[in-house]
Amino acid sequence: MKKALKITGIVFLILLIISFIIGYFITSGEMKKNFGRGDYPDPKLTLTWFYDHYEKDYPREEVSFRSGDNTLKGYLYGMDNKKGLIVFAHGIGSGHEFYLSLITNLVDRGWSVFAYDCTGSGYSEGEGTRGLAQSVIDLDNALDFAESDSRTKDMEKFVAGHSWGGYAAAAVLNFDHDVKASVTMSGYNTPFAELAETCDNSYGMAGKLLYPLIWMYNKVEFGKNSSLSAVDGINKSGIPVLVIHGENDEVIRYDGASIIAQRDRITNPKAEFRTMSDEGRSGHSSIFSTAEYAEYKKNVYIPRANELNEKYNNDVPYDERVKFVESIDRDLYNATNPDIIDLIDEFFEKAA
Repeated sequence: MKKALKITGIVFLILLIISFIIGYFITSGEMKKNFGRGDYPDPKLTLTWFYDHYEKDYPREEVSFRSGDNTLKGYLYGMDNKKGLIVFAHGIGSGHEFYLSLITNLVDRGWSVFAYDCTGSGYSEGEGTRGLAQSVIDLDNALDFAESDSRTKDMEKFVAGHSWGGYAAAAVLNFDHDVKASVTMSGYNTPFAELAETCDNSYGMAGKLLYPLIWMYNKVEFGKNSSLSAVDGINKSGIPVLVIHGENDEVIRYDGASIIAQRDRITNPKAEFRTMSDEGRSGHSSIFSTAEYAEYKKNVYIPRANELNEKYNNDVPYDERVKFVESIDRDLYNATNPDIIDLIDEFFEKAA
């Protein structure tokens, strides 16, 4: 009987290990799909103004630097400005040009900005974006470049980022860079916390069964950088850090995986917090919206989009999508919340 139980236990353990290995490879494959390339979209299908719209008034210098096995493209804006250099990290699934309205407004305030496209994003190399820890690795390498390039090495440096880049703007403070201040917007505290939150949102309680698998994927993919904490970076640095988050964030929950949810663990006396709560401007990306666009979105954009989707049962033909984009007020869409611009400008000026 004892021998039979022992054999049964061994067989069960072997089956458990095999199941975990199979589950890991399935999860790894799905994660790689989810973290595919973040290329710029067809300009006819997006409302965002890209660089060709700004080129005349905002010349830029193209640079490149290595991050792991890939060469990343970066751009220097406003290099004649004297306030200092803001190194900007963008969100996942896009490149830095999605933030050109914010970037050019900061240039108008007298800042130089070094913005780049992360691994697997925009104009940079990489088969995919790899995962949620990649943004801090790329920002670490971007700062290495800024600290060594003849054009930027003597400038005072500040970091700012949104979402994927919001995490990076705080987590990079775990590294040894001479950064004067940081602004983190809509960021998560750790990659695993956000991955777990996404599982919960998608699968409910069943999502917890995936925790060991996503933890393992993150660990295998990023090693020692897999668990870098934004909170630890903020506390370690001791520099001024401004944490901005929308209370109705639909991507990184305000009371969940966000950095701001960990404010009781932040011991850095120079850390400040700002909750964005205005109606229509308190979501993940809508914190950048003006009051005028929030009203326009509610009364014009959403009704038109809903009408179009209903007409074509959510399978809108290409030509109709192009017509829809052309019907929307791009001036309103591309304007940036002046409160955000003021917050960043004044916070960095105070820290300079």
